[in-house]
Amino acid sequence: MDRSDSPSPFPARWWHPLADGRLQCDLCPRDCRLQDGQKGACFVRQAQGGQMVLTTYGRSSGFCLDPVEKKPLNHFYPGTSILSFGTAGCNLACRFCQNWDISKARDMDRLQEQAAPEAIAQAALGHGARAVAFTYNDPVIFAEYALDTAAACHARGIQTVAVTAGYIHDQPRREFFAAMDAANVDLKGFTESFYRSLCAGHLQPVLDTLTYIHRETDCWLEITTLLIPGENDSPEELAAMSTWIARELGPDVPLHFTAFHPDWKMGDTPPTPLATLTRARAIARDAGLHYVYTGNVHDPEGGTTYCPHCHTGVIRRDWYDITDYRLDSQGRCPDCGTPLAGRFGPVPGTFGARRIPVRLETPD
Repeated sequence: MDRSDSPSPFPARWWHPLADGRLQCDLCPRDCRLQDGQKGACFVRQAQGGQMVLTTYGRSSGFCLDPVEKKPLNHFYPGTSILSFGTAGCNLACRFCQNWDISKARDMDRLQEQAAPEAIAQAALGHGARAVAFTYNDPVIFAEYALDTAAACHARGIQTVAVTAGYIHDQPRREFFAAMDAANVDLKGFTESFYRSLCAGHLQPVLDTLTYIHRETDCWLEITTLLIPGENDSPEELAAMSTWIARELGPDVPLHFTAFHPDWKMGDTPPTPLATLTRARAIARDAGLHYVYTGNVHDPEGGTTYCPHCHTGVIRRDWYDITDYRLDSQGRCPDCGTPLAGRFGPVPGTFGARRIPVRLETPD
């Protein structure tokens, strides 16, 4: 796409002017203070002519139909398809980023798709997707675009999902998650030192986001932690994190432990052994969490949803394929009648493990 065809920068929200002429971005805890023409750490919010603009509004790195379990969301209409897209940039600087080619992008020419919010909603409807996911890079940095797209989706009966690190200030957090039907939040570790040294961020804002979503919204919440050997996988840290989740969020918030693969600036770190994921799952279950999963590895046991009361396997998965679904039409265990936490339709979806690239139709 030629730069001359790019949309004009979109006026951003959540900022204020400073006495020295700079603008402070109030979207996330980085609190970037920008001179005219300068971009924030996310690389997509820019001071321009006395206002803040979002340079990636209406531009995407591409669209794809995914299984909802890939987000990962195991308790949000299992088996259904979701139209996924992202833009570029990120407001954290994780050395282990698994989507670094998108989230660390500095080249706006990577954004090949132009798409208005209404076009995205219409594409989801046309392709039979139950929801649209803001993913691949963190949607909080393109919150204005995500919120407009969410409004267009909801007008057509399409739900919206945020896959995010949750690194956002209070006021935009309230507006952002009010528009989301589900979210998977990356809880990258459970120590301030991990966030500071490996992510260039802080832990507490993420914990604040998690408690806010769970306590004050109707947004369905699941959590993912990428386990990195020697960094955030000690039994002590996993026990502390699991205990905090059980105490502050309750036992019914699903937790996904996923395997790290060497990438970005941590290419010399070995991949996560399956045994580490299995141990983490056991620790979290011992802490009282009802729904704990493993990911990025082939582990049918770690992909199974169990009834928290009678421990019957009610949803069995092989990777992203549902191989057995035993919940009744009201999302209850067929053996003991216990309702499972989540959002379940009368029958599961049948999308399976497919990944289908989608090109949006754009006007001439």
